[in-house]
Amino acid sequence: MGPLEIILIILGVILLIGLISNIKIVPQAHEYVVEFFGKYKRTLKAGIHLTVPLAEKVSKRITMMEQIMDAPPQPVITKDNVTMQIDSVVYYRVYDSKLYAYGAVNPEIALANLTATTLRNIVGELDLDGTLTSRDLINAKMTEIIDKATDEWGIKVTRVELKNIIPPKEIRDAMEKQMKAERDRRETLLQAEGHKSAIITRAEGDKQAAILQAEGERDARIARAEGEAREIYLKKKAEADGLQELIKAGITPEVLELKRFEALEKVADGQASKIIVPTDAVEMVKKDVIFAESAGVGDVTKQGKKKAEPKSADPCCDK
Repeated sequence: MGPLEIILIILGVILLIGLISNIKIVPQAHEYVVEFFGKYKRTLKAGIHLTVPLAEKVSKRITMMEQIMDAPPQPVITKDNVTMQIDSVVYYRVYDSKLYAYGAVNPEIALANLTATTLRNIVGELDLDGTLTSRDLINAKMTEIIDKATDEWGIKVTRVELKNIIPPKEIRDAMEKQMKAERDRRETLLQAEGHKSAIITRAEGDKQAAILQAEGERDARIARAEGEAREIYLKKKAEADGLQELIKAGITPEVLELKRFEALEKVADGQASKIIVPTDAVEMVKKDVIFAESAGVGDVTKQGKKKAEPKSADPCCDK
C-alpha cells in the first residue's frame, strides 16, 4: 500500500466522522437554532437532520414544554405603607425559538425581573386588606401584563400564581387577635341564638300543650253534656212511650192523674223540697175516693170516737 492510498483512507475516515458529527437528532418537544457562519439560518424541529460541516452549528437548544419559574420572596410595599414578603410562580412556554434565542440575553432572568416589578406595581395600588383578599385579581393582572411584555422574547405566559403573602409580625399578631375576637363574637352570637330558639320552642310547646288541654276539657264537657242530654231524652221518651201505651190500653183519666201525682212525689223526694199540688188534682181527690185513699191525701172513712176504757179499781184506795 502506497502513501497515496494511506492518505485517501485517512481523508475518508475524517469525512465519515464529519458526516456523523453533523447528523442532528432533535428530541420531541425540543427545537434547535442553527447558525450559518454565525448568522441565523434555520430552526430544527423534532426528528433527524443533517447540517453542513464546518459551516452550520447549533447555537441554542430550546425546550418547547411548559416551564415553571419560582420567584423568591421579595419585599413589596402596599398603598397603606405596609411592607410584606410575597413570592410568586410563573408558568410559561416558548412558542418561537428564534425570538427566544435572540430576543433577550437571558430570557429567564428577564422574566424574573419583569415579574418582580409588575408585582410591586400592582400591589402598590392596593391596601393590606385588598392585597390579602384579591389574589385572583393580582394573578389575572400579572398574567396579562407579563404575557404582553414577553411576546418579543418568544415566551407565552400561561398563568401567574401568588404562593405566599407574609405580612410583618406585628400585623400578623393583630390579625390573629382580630380573628380570635371575631370567633368569640360569633360563638357568643350563636349561643344567644340557640338560647333564644330554645326559649321560643319551649314557649310554643307550653302554648300548644295548654291549647290541647283546653280543647280536651272542652270536648269532655261537651261529651258529658251530650250524654246527660241523651239520658234525659231517653228517660222522657220512655215515660212518654209508657203513657202512650197506657192510653192505648184504655186507661181512665183518674189513673193518669194518679201517675202524675206519683211523678210529683218523686220530684219532692229529698231534703228542702217543696211540692205544689195543682187544683185539678185536688178536685180529682175530692171527686174520687179511691184515688184519695191511694195517694194518702185524706181519709173519707169516718172513724167513731174511741170508747172509754173502764178504770180498774185501785186495790189500795178504792175500798
